[in-house]
Amino acid sequence: MKQVYEGRAGAGRRAQSVVDDAGTGDPPDGLTAAEIGMWQAFRNGSVYDLRSGDPAADDPHGGHPWGPERSVRARIVCWLLLDGPPALAGRVSSLKLAGVQITDVLDLAGGTVVPYAELKHCRFEKEVLLPEARFATLRLVDCSIPRVEAARLHTEGDLHLPRCRIHNGIRLTDAHIGTDLLLNQAVVYRDRRGRSITGDGLTVGQDLQAELMESHGELSLRGAKVGVSLSLRGSRLINQYGRHALNAPQMTVERTLYLTPAAVGNPPQSSGTTPARGTRVQRFECAGGIRLDDGRFGDAIDFAQARFTLQNDQELSLRRVQTPELRFLGEAPQRGKVVLSGVKVVNLIDRAASWPGPGGLQMGGFTYENLVPQGSFPLARRLSWVAAATAEYNPEPYERLAAVLRGGGEDADAREVLLAKQRRRRETLPLAAKLWGYAQDWTVAYGYRPGRAAVWMAVLWAVSAVAFSRAEHPAINPGEHPRWDPALFSLDLLLPVINLGQESYWQLNGGWQWFSTVLVLLGWILATAVAAGATRLLRRN
Repeated sequence: MKQVYEGRAGAGRRAQSVVDDAGTGDPPDGLTAAEIGMWQAFRNGSVYDLRSGDPAADDPHGGHPWGPERSVRARIVCWLLLDGPPALAGRVSSLKLAGVQITDVLDLAGGTVVPYAELKHCRFEKEVLLPEARFATLRLVDCSIPRVEAARLHTEGDLHLPRCRIHNGIRLTDAHIGTDLLLNQAVVYRDRRGRSITGDGLTVGQDLQAELMESHGELSLRGAKVGVSLSLRGSRLINQYGRHALNAPQMTVERTLYLTPAAVGNPPQSSGTTPARGTRVQRFECAGGIRLDDGRFGDAIDFAQARFTLQNDQELSLRRVQTPELRFLGEAPQRGKVVLSGVKVVNLIDRAASWPGPGGLQMGGFTYENLVPQGSFPLARRLSWVAAATAEYNPEPYERLAAVLRGGGEDADAREVLLAKQRRRRETLPLAAKLWGYAQDWTVAYGYRPGRAAVWMAVLWAVSAVAFSRAEHPAINPGEHPRWDPALFSLDLLLPVINLGQESYWQLNGGWQWFSTVLVLLGWILATAVAAGATRLLRRN
């Protein structure tokens, strides 16, 4: 019993000695040479660089082993960040590591980290646990990390993970990033739930940049809020195991969502920099569905040169999205659907080749105020665009397009769109109504070409006048009739209701009687078609 007591007392004295050493700044006993060097560099605020100078050996993502001379324990790193020694006189303590391997689990869950932390070209043996931790700024650059678990993480400044390779996903659920979140050129693989990055409820104070990133799994940003812009320029989102490669319903971006190209160079040009001539450009590519339903984007959504590879059951879905500008300038997906139902935009900037064909587009309730086509987009292609979105007849897309064209002063094109709407509607009618529709179309084009009725009337008048000039026409009451005038007689037959004083005085026999009857019927059809077209025109105005 005495030995046990003395052993416990000895352990207590050693623990107290460690605390005293930390308070004075001296390294405690039991540290390795690499850890002692890290301890001193922390007090000095300098970079602790253990790289050898051999690029192959120093690659954190390569297979070259790093021995004990380049390894530090995770608990010593946590000790420095949470309760490290005081800085040397005139210095600011900070943890700056390069080419270091951190063994065991780096667990800072719930902790408050005051020192600046920047780890470059490092290897983490096990996952990094940061849930509910608080940082000023945390930078992990070009590191190999099994997993980052950072739900409800809070940073006052940036969280940087550029060029990192993360093998089992990142979790940033309900995290709050005070300024920027950087994931440029990161490679992130899926976790056991199939997600590469889980950022549901994430809040970013300024920019979220994930340019030239590779995501293997579902990138989930449901309900995320970004204070400035969200950039996925040049990124590749791949999800072979689920429905969505980007799942971000109810997301709010105060400025612009960029799904556009980025220049690939050394260093890569991103964040909107215009590439120099001859620079290789990598476009945004997505193999899997995209879901942006109910999103709010303060400036625009930009799909310039984007490439989508969808399966038959996958969608590029923007249901009920609101944004001032939609730049739909990517490649048309060969399969799947583009869904714009309920979308509200001011400017639709598009290209004819960007839209899918019949059955690949849905846009019920899609409202836009201005069309800004890039390149040639003739009216026939625009009508095909509307037809592709309406497998079953729906007047709304036609009426919206006509209203926008009329608002832009293109009245003739607007009439053509409304005429196409009536022709599309005609195909859904029963036979009798369909025949009447054809009659309206041939005569006055449903009222959108009223001058056609006058042409038909003139042709019928001329033909019938010539014909009646050769007809036998005995008077009904001899001695009580005006002079025979075949032109005036023909016009009296053609014009319903109006009496020109010719028809009631003359009697036609045989085939001429049938001819006159047909002429009367044609006159009524023309008059009815003109009336129907005029009514539709007045209702539209």
